[in-house]
Amino acid sequence: MSDTPKKGWFSRLADGLSRSSKQMTEQVTQAFVVRKPLDQEQLDQLEEMLIEADLGPHSAARITQAFSDKRFGKESSEQEVKEALAEAIGTELEGRQGTFDPLGGPRPYVVLFIGVNGSGKTTTLGKIAKDLTNKGAKVLIAAGDTFRAAAVEQLKVWADRAGAEFMSRPVGSDAAGLAYDAVEKAKAEGFDVVLIDTAGRLQNKQGLMDELLKVMRVVKKVDPDAPHEVLLVLDATVGRNALSQEHIFGNAIGVTGIVMTKLDGTARGGVLVPVAQASDSPIKLIGVGEGIEDLQPFDARAFSRTLVGLDA
Repeated sequence: MSDTPKKGWFSRLADGLSRSSKQMTEQVTQAFVVRKPLDQEQLDQLEEMLIEADLGPHSAARITQAFSDKRFGKESSEQEVKEALAEAIGTELEGRQGTFDPLGGPRPYVVLFIGVNGSGKTTTLGKIAKDLTNKGAKVLIAAGDTFRAAAVEQLKVWADRAGAEFMSRPVGSDAAGLAYDAVEKAKAEGFDVVLIDTAGRLQNKQGLMDELLKVMRVVKKVDPDAPHEVLLVLDATVGRNALSQEHIFGNAIGVTGIVMTKLDGTARGGVLVPVAQASDSPIKLIGVGEGIEDLQPFDARAFSRTLVGLDA
């Protein structure tokens, strides 16, 4: 993804987060744009509002305290309230911003995509593939979700759209074997990046984790440093269920970065905050739409300001 998002990205971010920011803005206005000094009752309302926006009780408490430290006993305009709130949320996200740079590492650079079915994993992989080929990279996509024919077909469409080479196996084939062959081919034929999709069947959690760990083991036989990136893709529309998914995958697999998708489809965009706080891995990319350009590097300050309805 582009290191310097186009100006239009921030308007797309605002559009994408509009449901979250509208909910938060309306409640902020109702609770605070009363010309009286900020008191404990209003602070309690703020904390409750933040919890309802899926920021989580711990983050909500810290943000409310930081907000109180700056504004308690003072009359505040709506703009002042939003500015202070954005700053408090931004403080929560400090240090949780990471960089995804597959063209800045070794060749071939191997990226493993993990996450539950329906999280936007395949679409995210496709968008990244298109961005990379637009930059002139030679990209190989491996359809490692060998249990779902629909996932393979969807990924083939993205590969064709991106101009990337595509590898798949019959339904039910060994995903680890496919991953091994993909990395070996990429190494032999001078590919820049290998993007490997994986299954996401949490119904059989232990089986899934065993399969993912096997994929990681076999690619290391080709390149001891691979995979160079393990991206966990989370769907913002599931709200705080994203936290449990992060916990399941984060505890079992060496996740190097998080992608938060579908921020345009929910009023729960605030869930990114507790996910960022709970994870050992940084937030690297966020998605707010279906277009290639709607997946961009995570910017903590821009996100925090947009979440409360301010210009980034």
